[in-house]
Amino acid sequence: MDFALTEDQRNIRDAVFQLCAQFPDDYWLERDKDAVFPFDFHRAMADAGWLGIAMPEATGGAGLGITEAAIMVQAVAEAGGGMTAASGIHGPVFSLEPIALFGTDEQQQRMIPPIISGAEKMCFAVTEPNTGLDTTKLKTRAERVEGGYRVNGEKIWITNAHVADRMMLLARTTPLDEVKNKTQGLSLFFTKLDRSKIEHQLIPKMGRHAVGSNMLFINDLFIPEEDRIGEEGQGFRIILKGLNPERILLGAEAIGIGRNAIQRAARYARERIVFDRPIGMNQGIQHPLAKCWMQLEAANLMVMKAATLFDKGEDCGVEANSGKYLAAESAFEACHTAMLTLGGMGYAQEYHVERLLREVLIPRTAPVSPHMILNFIAEKVLELPKSY
Repeated sequence: MDFALTEDQRNIRDAVFQLCAQFPDDYWLERDKDAVFPFDFHRAMADAGWLGIAMPEATGGAGLGITEAAIMVQAVAEAGGGMTAASGIHGPVFSLEPIALFGTDEQQQRMIPPIISGAEKMCFAVTEPNTGLDTTKLKTRAERVEGGYRVNGEKIWITNAHVADRMMLLARTTPLDEVKNKTQGLSLFFTKLDRSKIEHQLIPKMGRHAVGSNMLFINDLFIPEEDRIGEEGQGFRIILKGLNPERILLGAEAIGIGRNAIQRAARYARERIVFDRPIGMNQGIQHPLAKCWMQLEAANLMVMKAATLFDKGEDCGVEANSGKYLAAESAFEACHTAMLTLGGMGYAQEYHVERLLREVLIPRTAPVSPHMILNFIAEKVLELPKSY
């Protein structure tokens, strides 16, 4: 049992920090204000090869694991870019996993390289307005036609759909009332986001303004059969392989945000003089920050345990969900504590803590709510009756 990063993993972390230093706090504050996607940051990360960190070498990737990917996105968030920076580049890491695991050689060679090179951008189109996390009841329908499928339906909270060229789409190919098991009859596609058939609407939201969340309205979109990933009707089983990596990466990013907030707060506490002494001398300031640091580091161990299990090909659902939950909760407390440490200046945009607090609510809420994680752990670990 070794809790230390390897030399190669430390090098990944250092290299990402070095690249992120080219995009200082003011850059992210401007993106928060103008709500423009960080194209130059995305390009820099793609050119450095980070988007393909967990993809097979045969497709132009680095052939590393989700552990290394988690270290990478954590450094991105910790460097000050928060969820805006992380969400701008983490999609290819977990969203392409179904192609890497279930796609044909032809699909892998055709679909993966344009995304990890930065030539194209992608989005992950699963959630819908009226189904929430009840994925098996998705209403978007892909009907068989000559040469492929005709798709109609709606999607919601689709990150980066407004700038994407391709989308990973989950749709029902067999009506729910015609399948023996509700998880059957869903199929997964990776296809062109044809804007003549898909309308997007940006959702005004609390934070992460530069990385848009969208409603999608799909009207008679044709998807060729060669864009289906895996067998027809097996999309739910396939997409599950990408959900644990997603939870791991979101957990790692939350840790990064929390660490950055604590660093800012500790620096302020050392420098801020009130009553002729730095406020950091007061235990009322010290103890909450110290507690947050411990909670973040403990949560990080669970996130990295989940990543290690995934890379070993072992079941990691419990650990991935637990890591995401613990990381998000501790990161939220860290950001809130940082704001309280700065007092009135914690509410000022120029100190960035309020931006981190707004953005840390994303991993706390998505891609699965903390309540559903608690349900999952109660059922799978404690063997309590299923509550939903």
